Order: sequence, then C-alpha cells, then structure tokens
Amino acid sequence: MPHIPDLSGHHPVQLLALRDTPLSLDEVYEAVGDATAGGTAVFVGTVRNHDGGRSVDALEYSAHPAAESELRRVAEKVAADFPVSALAAVHRTGRLEIGDVAVIAAVSCPHRAEAFAACARLVEDLKHEVPIWKHQFFSDGDEEWVGAC
Repeated sequence: MPHIPDLSGHHPVQLLALRDTPLSLDEVYEAVGDATAGGTAVFVGTVRNHDGGRSVDALEYSAHPAAESELRRVAEKVAADFPVSALAAVHRTGRLEIGDVAVIAAVSCPHRAEAFAACARLVEDLKHEVPIWKHQFFSDGDEEWVGAC
C-alpha cells in the first residue's frame, strides 16, 4: 500500500525522550492512540541477566548530548517511510538492574503489518543510529562498553 502523506496538520511523532527515571508503558501506549489506527505495535526492551554466554549483573546507559536530536531524526524518517498514525520512543539512561525496562517504542498505523514493520524499523534504527552506549557489568567482575551506533 503506498504511503499517503498526512495533510491534516497532525504530526505523527508524539513522544520522544531519554530519561534517567523508570519508563511507563502506559504513557507510551497512550501517546500512540489514534482513531485512524487499526494496529499498534509496542516493543519493550528489558535488561537481561546474560550476554554472550556471560552472566550480567547490571547495565548503565550513557547518551551523547546529540542523542535526542538523533532520536527525533530516526523517528521522523520512520514516520516518513511508513503510514504512521502515531509514534513514540523512550530510552533509559543511568544504571539499570536485571528486569528493568531500558526502552519502549510504539507505532500505530492503519493496519497491523505496517505497525509491526514500522516499529521494528524504529527499534533497529534507534539501536544502530542514536548515540547511546551500554556499559555492562558482569558477575565475574569484568565490564564491557557496547556502542549502540
């Protein structure tokens, strides 16, 4: 289905943020609610207890000062490439423990397949293009920095 631009003046990018406080799934879901949407896809990324076969105790995320503007650029590109009704993405910074929510992304579109595809692109582009770095703390006392882009 071809993408038809929104001429109503409604801007699909509803919520973008980097926060050092816990993220709210309800806030993100509410931000993408739209009467034109027949499908909403939500991704919640959490801190897992392992990476590469090693036990992880915690993570710490750091963001470059340009991270918020890069997040906006990524979101705007997704909104331009897909028939997005509404889009939201929030990412934690600071120290996170196992099970904590690190990122929430949500996209609503007229149809479910578009919503899934747009949300997947948003998450992948956020991970690869927004300058947020992950500092992993392993159970054996070792640590490792992982660049998100």
